[in-house]
Amino acid sequence: MSGKLLIVESPTKARTISKMLGKEYMTFASMGHVRDLPERSLGVDIDNDFAPVYEDIPRSKKILSEIRAAAKKSDVIYLATDPDREGEAIAWHLQELLSRGYKGNFLRVSFHEITRSAIEKALSAGGAVNKDLVDAQQARRVLDRVVGYKVSPLLWSQIAKGASAGRVQSVALRLIVERERAINAFVPEEYWNFEMEFSAACGADFTAKLFKIDGSDFKVPDSESAMKICKAIKEAGTYNVASVNRTRKHRNPYPPFTTSTMQQAANRQLRMSATNTMKAAQTLYEGVDLGAGGATGLITYMRTDSVNIAAEAREAARKYIASAFGSEYVPAKPNVYRSKSMAQEAHEAIRPTDVTRTPESLKNILSGQELKLYTLIWKRFVASQMTPAELDMLTVDVETRGSDGHVYCARCTASATVF
Repeated sequence: MSGKLLIVESPTKARTISKMLGKEYMTFASMGHVRDLPERSLGVDIDNDFAPVYEDIPRSKKILSEIRAAAKKSDVIYLATDPDREGEAIAWHLQELLSRGYKGNFLRVSFHEITRSAIEKALSAGGAVNKDLVDAQQARRVLDRVVGYKVSPLLWSQIAKGASAGRVQSVALRLIVERERAINAFVPEEYWNFEMEFSAACGADFTAKLFKIDGSDFKVPDSESAMKICKAIKEAGTYNVASVNRTRKHRNPYPPFTTSTMQQAANRQLRMSATNTMKAAQTLYEGVDLGAGGATGLITYMRTDSVNIAAEAREAARKYIASAFGSEYVPAKPNVYRSKSMAQEAHEAIRPTDVTRTPESLKNILSGQELKLYTLIWKRFVASQMTPAELDMLTVDVETRGSDGHVYCARCTASATVF
């Protein structure tokens, strides 16, 4: 044996990596999971510490046969499935299935971007399968099965045939029901807002909102009270500028995208569904043919809850910003963002694999949705490493003593971006 076998999940990724690594490596795709719990039985030994009982997935039979044949010619098998819990579980299942009779070594490799440098770095730093991640995936899968198989029949008898329960959907349904009950129990209260239109001596018109009455917050409970206030203000003799405050504020850039924030931004700005967003992101991650250099991954792994960025990527962004926009747009220290406590810090946020590969350079290569999504990701990442924006904030208070003797204060706020 003298060969090297590398196994990924996706055939597209396999083709991209195969072109990068050449004939030294045999590259195969597992096509996702190769084993799972049985379809027609619980598949969980509840009396034996909830041990899962796995069986080979029928469609994986041919794939496994081809991989086993390749394994016989290999002295090392690189398990390069996706860098998440599902990918770790697939790597573990592959190792379990291929280790029977195999005398070579298994190395778990993980890369968050499909570029030659990232793959070569990962191959040189191969290690063991992370059993903690595997256990986390198995716990999720067992919970899915136990809840689905044990609770769904109860729903069939009590609610409707075909109703299903799930580890996530059942909890989500409870949250929706509780929220709906709170909405139904809500007793609305009438309230009134007042806006006043003024003309300044310079000729500029502006609108101010009633802010205080006699220096205090207020509530107007009904239309009768509202009309009295309107009458008192309209009959006032003079309206005076009580104060003008100018302040300088900084607005920090947003962190680079996680999966959820990318989906939200794509839906809000591009009108893309979560499904279409992830489909386009998958293509950008797995690789696009750029011409002479072959297929290259354009973004890092798109399933992540981390806003962490590799140090070299931050430095590359800072260099690009300085050359493209000017040194004043580069902060003295790199912007570092904190992920939520449960995030997997080994992962990176979603970012371009090469910040110098601008959206403009890809407009004749990517499809419409792919280009729009890449542009969104690229801009968000570049902006995340820029100097905060500076805004001048202006607050103007206008006061008048109404015909009813009360002092009414209206406030107008405005902002202007100065950097």
